[in-house]
Parts: sequence; C-alpha cells; structure tokens
Amino acid sequence: MYGALLGDMIGAPYEFDRGDKSKEFPLFCKYSHFTDDSVMTIAVAEALLDFRFREDEDIKAGLVESMRKWGKKYPNAGYGRKFYHWLHARHPEPCGSYGNGSAMRVSSAGWLFDTLAETRHMARLTAEVTHNHPEGIKGAEATASAIFLARTGHGKDEIRDYIVREFGYDLSRTCDQIRPGYYHNESCQKTVPEAITAFLEGTDFEDVIRTAVSLGGDCDTLTCIAGSIAEAFYGVPAILAAECKSRLPEDMLYILGRFDIAREHGHDVIPDDTLTGNVLIEDAIVRYYEASTQQNLIGVLDAILQRSRAGGHFLIPVIPPQAMFDMIDIEHVKIGDTVTSQEEMHFKLHHIQTKDGKMWLAAFTSDEEYRRGEAASIIDNFIGSMLESCADMSDEGIIINPWGRSFLLTKDLIKLIIQVDKEGSAQ
Repeated sequence: MYGALLGDMIGAPYEFDRGDKSKEFPLFCKYSHFTDDSVMTIAVAEALLDFRFREDEDIKAGLVESMRKWGKKYPNAGYGRKFYHWLHARHPEPCGSYGNGSAMRVSSAGWLFDTLAETRHMARLTAEVTHNHPEGIKGAEATASAIFLARTGHGKDEIRDYIVREFGYDLSRTCDQIRPGYYHNESCQKTVPEAITAFLEGTDFEDVIRTAVSLGGDCDTLTCIAGSIAEAFYGVPAILAAECKSRLPEDMLYILGRFDIAREHGHDVIPDDTLTGNVLIEDAIVRYYEASTQQNLIGVLDAILQRSRAGGHFLIPVIPPQAMFDMIDIEHVKIGDTVTSQEEMHFKLHHIQTKDGKMWLAAFTSDEEYRRGEAASIIDNFIGSMLESCADMSDEGIIINPWGRSFLLTKDLIKLIIQVDKEGSAQ
C-alpha cells in the first residue's frame, strides 16, 4: 500500500491542474499530505484483513463499517459530495458511481489473495458497496489485477495485454499524447487508463510517480493508482517508505503494519490451516520485543485475533514441564522481559508458575517452538476455544512460547480479544 499512499501524498499539491505538467518537481513539500485516497485505502485494507475469510455479504458489511468509521474519523480529507453523503447516511446504499474512488482504494486487494480470479472478485466487492456502476467496478478490478500481475512476476507487455483484453481500456496512447489535453476528471474511465499508462512508461518507482503527476488532472488519485501498481512491480525505496510513514498518524500506521505482516505471510494462511499461519503471531511478538510500544502490543493481540478467526490452533503440553529441564541442557528461560532460572520456576502439567506466584497456561504457536523443550505428548486446540476457556480459569493467563520469545497474555488482554471478536462478528 505504500505506493498508493505515496502517490496520494505526492500528487495532492498538484491536484486540480495546479502543477505545470512537468516531471521536474520536489517529491515532498509542506502540502504533501494524505487525502481521502489514503484514508479509504487504509479502511479497505482493514476490512479485508478482518473479513477476507468470510462470506461475501460479511465482507461487504465489513467494508461499509470500516469505510464509514475511517471517513468519520477523518471528515475533512476531501471526499466527493456523493461519497460524503454516503458516509453520513442513516442507511448507506450504493450510489451507482463510476468515480475513480473505487480504483484508488483497492490496492490491498491486489496483495492479499492467491489467484487473479479471487483478486478480481474481492476488488469487485470493495467497489460494489458504493461504486456499483459497471465502470466503477471495472476500474477497481483493473487496478487490482494490474497489482496482482505485477507482484507475481508478469512483464509490462503481459500486464498491458491483459488489461486491454479484459477491460477494454485504450492503452495505446503515450503520456506525451495524453498530457496536453488532459484535464481534471474524477471518473474511472478518464483516470485508470492514464494511471496504468504512467506505470507502463515509468522506468522505476519514482519515475512512475513523476510521470503520473506530470499528466495533471486529478493527479493525487491518478498517482495513487499508478503508485500502487508501481510498488508491486518495482518495490518502494526504503527512504520513500520512511517518508510515507512519517506523514501518517499512528492509527493508520497500525493498519499498515498489519498489512505488512499479512502481505509477507498471508498467502500461506488458509481458513482451515491450524499452525502454519501462526507465524503472524510470532512476527508480531518479534516486533513487540524490538519496541515494546502500545502499537506493537496491539499488533500481537490483533495477530492472535486473526488466527483465532482463521481457525488457528495452539499446541499445549500435557506432561509436567519440569521434565523439560531434566531432559535438556537449559538453565534459564526468558519470560517476558525477565530471565528466570529453573529454581525460580516450577511447572504443573501444562501450567507454569512464575516467581511472583502467578500461574500461566503454556501454549505454543508451532511445533518448532514446542520442540525447544522436551519432545513429549501434546494436544492442539483452537485458539478461540482456548481463549474462551482461559478467560474463566483461575490462571493469570497464557504464556505463549515459554522457551523462546515468549509473550504473557493476561486475562484482561484475553477478554479484550474476545470482546473485539464479538463486536466484529456482530457488524
């Protein structure tokens, strides 16, 4: 999503033909800030992260809820008149729009799914909740398709041929031919083909951004679309990714962090997967170890919630863990930020008593984490069921991966995860 967000920020100062249609301009200035394009890109990403394993109607309900939540949170981001009314309607309904908003917010759909067919289907869902005109849907599908093809190793000729064949866009013009007569137009028909052309002509990520801005018109949205495809093809230079993050508030950075984890590992996670997808939890714990911020703590809780929703399991030891000390050469175990010796800790069945006298239920995210200790009998259980059970037990909570980078999941945190899950299910 960095490409979409950067395109929005860099293009914003030149929207409404305020630039000179040149590729020579400062990438960032005091007016380089996110607009409604970024807000809705974040909103769609959150909804897909939360609901991508559910039925279509649940996904669409999640999209509506997320978009309205973020839109009201950032009410002055520059929404179009129709969309602004949709955000505040008592009963929001699709408005038949063919505006380019459906294409500028869809980038996460291009990354989170394993097949082109699924990518197009999800892109369609993200459009239909507001932009249910055929051109609005086409713009979203074309953009997400280009992202998918770019990130899966297809060349520019292949991408061009697919877009022309499937969506009928005219990609025969050059940017030099488009630029002189191009003006501000907020339709998909007059934005998506130009954005894709800018991507096709660009020589690297930055050049795509500069080329898109040079066309003028609705160039924050045009550059948002072009940048989202360019990221999938070229990647984003680290310095530009850092610049992007520096211009986003913490709540958006949190969704961006979730997306980064899902993008890296999400294609190996399927709804009935039990353990493989728990790498999401492990990665989130690593981030928390690197910086024990509230944002990273929320990241761990969110990873646990997502794995619970996806049917993930924890492994639970069912022998006295004292035997683990007896059978392996280990003198200390790190629990949270405390290094605890064998004498300071004793184990009962699958519980651990820390030196402060609190009892914790032991759980492991993977066989590899479990085998850091004794190879003994284990059971596996749904994460959701385990959370529900532990919430009513006398234990302090769950200690995740006690032999490695462990995490103390207190009962208060467990209840918070359960509450968020129930609220999400009720949407």
